[in-house]
Amino acid sequence: MKAQSSPQAETPLFDRAHLDRYTGGDEALTAELLNLMCDQARRCLGLMETASDETAWTAATHTLKGAARGVGAFALADLCEQAEAQPQMAWEPARLDVARCFKDTEAAFAGLI
Repeated sequence: MKAQSSPQAETPLFDRAHLDRYTGGDEALTAELLNLMCDQARRCLGLMETASDETAWTAATHTLKGAARGVGAFALADLCEQAEAQPQMAWEPARLDVARCFKDTEAAFAGLI
């Protein structure tokens, strides 16, 4: 599967070849890892929404960044990296951007999970 790109950037939403290097193309393992990443994304988005201090915000964005990079969801990882550095007054717009990108990324996983 060719890497699908985010309309706003050249960074791929999902690089299947990256994930296949870890899974050997095993469909069951691919589905399991993508489902785990989606579950982690939902948890982290919830934590981002309720973050009351920089430590909580950074932990949520950093965790999601790592989970996304691990499966080849590079656009989501890049947005999380940008969100990590945002001042508190920018957290809500950053969270909304991350949530939109996650929705697009999840759609890019279609047929695999």
